[in-house]
Amino acid sequence: MSTPQGVVVFLLAATAALALGACARHGDPPAPSATSASPAAAATTERVVGPLTTADAQALAGMNDRLRDYIDLHMKLERSLPDLPKEATPEQIDRHQRAFEKLVRAARATAKQGDIFTPEARPVIMRLLATIFSGPDGQQLKSSIRDENPVDPVALRLTVNGRYPDTVPLATVPPQVLQTLPKLTENLEYRFIGDWLILLDTDAHVIADLIDNALPQ
Repeated sequence: MSTPQGVVVFLLAATAALALGACARHGDPPAPSATSASPAAAATTERVVGPLTTADAQALAGMNDRLRDYIDLHMKLERSLPDLPKEATPEQIDRHQRAFEKLVRAARATAKQGDIFTPEARPVIMRLLATIFSGPDGQQLKSSIRDENPVDPVALRLTVNGRYPDTVPLATVPPQVLQTLPKLTENLEYRFIGDWLILLDTDAHVIADLIDNALPQ
C-alpha cells in the first residue's frame, strides 16, 4: 500500500530474532535501526508489530504534529532561562529544573489528557501495546514493568501537566515498546507508572500527556 504524501509513517526495524535468523541463513547484515526520517529519505523497514494502515499512519502523524508543537514551546521556554554554569552543583541543577517546570506548567495551564496522545492516536497506541504485550514475551515484559514500579497511578493523582512524582523511580521501558511507538526527541520519554503510559518532559520533569490503563491485563 502506498503512503499518502505528507503522512509520517513510523517505520521500524524487524525483530532481533528475524534479523539474526536472516544473518544465519544468508549472511545478510542486520536490519537497519528504527528511523524517524521522512518517507522520502527513510529506508523502508518493517515494524516490530507489522506495518501501519494508512488510517493508523495518519493518526500518528497528527500526534507527531502535537509533539512538534510541544517541543517548539519547550525550546522557547528553555531559552528564556539563564544558562547553567558548566560545572553546576546539584542544587543549581535542581533549581534550574524547577524553574523550567514552573514555566512549562504555566504555559500549558489548560493542558488536558489527549492534547498529544490525540483521540485518533490513542487507540492506535493501545493496539500497538496490546500486540507487544500479547506476544510470547508479553507476560514477562509486563511483570518487569510492574515489578520496577509497583504503584497506583490513581492514588498518586497523576495529571497531565503535573510534576512526575519525586518518590517514584523511573521504570525501564522495554525496547519492544520503544521500537514500536513513534520516536521521540531527547527532551521527551515514554515511561510507565503502574499500568499507565506517560509522556515525560525530562528537562522540566513534567507529565506532558498520559494514557491511563495502557498495559493490557
